[in-house]
Amino acid sequence: MGKFGFSFSLNRLLGISQAKQSFARSTGIPTTKSGMQRKIGASLFKMLFKK
Repeated sequence: MGKFGFSFSLNRLLGISQAKQSFARSTGIPTTKSGMQRKIGASLFKMLFKK
C-alpha cells in the first residue's frame, strides 16, 4: 500500500509488467508463480483422469 493514496512501481514505469502480460497472452505460458502452479496442476489433473 502506498502513502498518500497512490503507489509507485518501477516495473510498471519501465514497461516490464506490460511486456510480461503480452508474452503470457501470446504464448499461453503464465509468468506468475500462481499462474504456473495453476497450469501445472491442471495438466497433472488431465493426465491422471483423462478418458
